[in-house]
Amino acid sequence: MNAALLLAVGGLTAVGLYLLTGRSLSRIILGYSLLGHATVVALITAGGPAGWPPIAGQAAPEDMSNPLPQALTLTAIVISFGLTLFLLALARRQRTLSGDDLVEDDLEDRRIAAAENAPTGPEDPVAT
Repeated sequence: MNAALLLAVGGLTAVGLYLLTGRSLSRIILGYSLLGHATVVALITAGGPAGWPPIAGQAAPEDMSNPLPQALTLTAIVISFGLTLFLLALARRQRTLSGDDLVEDDLEDRRIAAAENAPTGPEDPVAT
């Protein structure tokens, strides 16, 4: 694998993960997009060197390029596109409802966590 492509995959993944940790939905969408691009670049580089088209009778099998990484790359592109559109719809809905794109803490989750961590008193023998 080419060192430049390896650095590109690592850089895209690192920046994508950093953006995912933000509270802004626009940063989260950009982070998922960068992770999708990192996946595509990793799959293409994993396919090995370029070769002849994988069509029977055109070239010897060892001279042909591997079609599996190409098919997986197309699949990764479609999944990344679908996920990006879904996240954009969520961001638009959040913007419509609250006026900003920040992800807030869920108050119900806080209440449940506080109830689970609350100290329990002595058991009431009459209630059982």
